[in-house]
Parts: sequence; structure tokens; C-alpha cells
Amino acid sequence: MHETKSDEALVSSPWSGGTRPFSVNSKKLGMWLFIVSDTLTFSALLLAYSYVRLANPDWPRPFEIYPAIAKSTTMTIILLASSLTMVLGVAAARRNDRVKTVRWLLFTAVGGILFVVLHTTEWINLIHEGYTPWSTPQGVPLFGAAFFGITGLHMLHVTIGVIYLAVMAFGYQKQNFDADDVEVTGLYWHFVDLVWMFVFPMIYLMSVNLGG
Repeated sequence: MHETKSDEALVSSPWSGGTRPFSVNSKKLGMWLFIVSDTLTFSALLLAYSYVRLANPDWPRPFEIYPAIAKSTTMTIILLASSLTMVLGVAAARRNDRVKTVRWLLFTAVGGILFVVLHTTEWINLIHEGYTPWSTPQGVPLFGAAFFGITGLHMLHVTIGVIYLAVMAFGYQKQNFDADDVEVTGLYWHFVDLVWMFVFPMIYLMSVNLGG
């Protein structure tokens, strides 16, 4: 029996339950596997932080509403805005609009740079107040290790993301990458943003100094 091209397309479709029902782009699969593994890492760190935070009644509260919470809230808004520009970049890539895609990718990278700069100033302020990865003025070294460890790991992810976005923008402009590559980049960036949505309340808001 002769099989038409439309029949062949239906059988090979990833949604048809045919010969390749679980077909997935290898780049997306690789990124999803990375995201799952990294999620486990951050989950373990945040759960451990929550335990030591709640178990220690003398846990430091160095974050006053201004400037620490105001600054970290601004950082949160910047990351949320960068997620929006990333979505617009992926949409433009799907339309094969290279100019707008590159523009949105660069806007997203700028958001990441602003986040890193603000976070670095927050680190500098805390260090000047006597907080380091191995000591605190209150004598609770676990706070310094947890804060600088978790936020430092996240900031490293953001920095890698900025480099990733810059490479993608340049390569996409040169037609070395396609829309799928841009979408995979978006998956990474949205993951980094999502992690901050947990870091911000658990690290900052749980240690607010309301009496400052």
C-alpha cells in the first residue's frame, strides 16, 4: 500500500504516538537536563539554609529596608524585566526577525549586567560592615558562608548567562544560530531568574532588620 507524504509526516510527528513519540530537540534536552541537575543543587542549598536559619535564634539580620531590601527589590524587578525581553527575543527569532532578536538579547544581557553590578555593591556594603564568608559581627559564621555561597553561586550563573547571551546575539546576527538556539538560551535565563525568586525571599526577606 502506497503511503503518502502527509501520512509519513503524521507517523513521524512527536505528538502522533508514531515511531518517535518522545522526539525532542537534543539542544533542549541537554538544557533541560542541566536545569534539573542545577535545580537539585540550589534546592539542597536553600533547604540547608532554611534549616540553619530557623534553628539559630541569634541569626544575624543585617538587611534594613533601605538600602538593602530596596536594592534587592530593584534587582528582582530588573531580572523580571529581563525575562520579558528574553521572551520578546525568542518570539522575534521565531519570526526570523534577526534585528529585533539581537536587540532583545542585548537588552536581556544589559539587565544581567545591572543585576551583577547592584549585587556586587551589596556585597561590598556587607563586607564593610564586617560580614565575610567566614565571620560576622554577631559571631555566626554560618550566615556569611550561606549568604556569600548561595548568592555568589547565583551571581556566577547570571554572569555566565550574560556571556551566553552576548555570544548568542553575535552568532545569531551572523546566522550561525537559529531560533531553537535562542529558545534554549531563554530556558537558561528563565531558570536563573526563577532561582532568584526563591533566593530573594529566603535570604533577604527572612533576615530583615525591621528595627533598623
